[in-house]
Amino acid sequence: MKIATFNVNGIGARLPSLLRWLAQNKPDVACLQELKAPQEKFPEAPIRDAGYGVIWHGQKSWNGVAILARGSDPIEHRRALPGDPDDLHSRYIEGTVDGVLVGCLYLPNGNPAPGPKFDYKLRWLERLIRHSAELVASSNAVVLAGDYNVIPTEFDVYKPEQWVDDALFRPETREAFSRLVGLGWTDALRKVHPEKRIYTFWDYFRNHFERDAGLRIDHLLLNPAATARLVDAGVDREIRGWEKASDHAPTWIVIE
Repeated sequence: MKIATFNVNGIGARLPSLLRWLAQNKPDVACLQELKAPQEKFPEAPIRDAGYGVIWHGQKSWNGVAILARGSDPIEHRRALPGDPDDLHSRYIEGTVDGVLVGCLYLPNGNPAPGPKFDYKLRWLERLIRHSAELVASSNAVVLAGDYNVIPTEFDVYKPEQWVDDALFRPETREAFSRLVGLGWTDALRKVHPEKRIYTFWDYFRNHFERDAGLRIDHLLLNPAATARLVDAGVDREIRGWEKASDHAPTWIVIE
């Protein structure tokens, strides 16, 4: 079972490349972030024509998350991270696919930091930690996949000294992510590639992709039940080089 996460950076503009990737790589589950489309504008028909059932939570101009399942419809559990009923950002959706619980998330960027946006990022992380504590001990496989907007270590960024004041790399962010993983989650990509410098995001400026000046901010965290079934993990790096590509590349795992 192949489960992928992909920040599409606007599903309207990236739909052709998304459909091409789905046809070419055939993930069984695809978690999408940053749809940048209101609920009624999500391209459900083309997605279903491609062979995927889908649940999604849209938002005009910003955010937006979706879970696609090849040949079936995900069973939706929730479409908001608990803990703040006043938070209207569409950043989390959760559902079951073939017995695997999948949480698709788009964690706040948090810049500029310090400031209100950074405070919101840290509060969101605390809510994620609390919710994930209820999921990690499940006897069923659980996968939390998405754009975390967290660079976990210096090994996960091309020039760490240039990122010390960025919300993605500040000590408070990395400490919260470390506490999240410390609950019993496994960073699947790092588990499979412990010593490989591997990135999932390259911005559009200064030929960052061509120079491989990237970041690893898209993660799939697995609970012990899912970790026991982990076979492989990787990044479809070449997708970032396609015409009109997202600045992220799909990141994936394979579990038994």
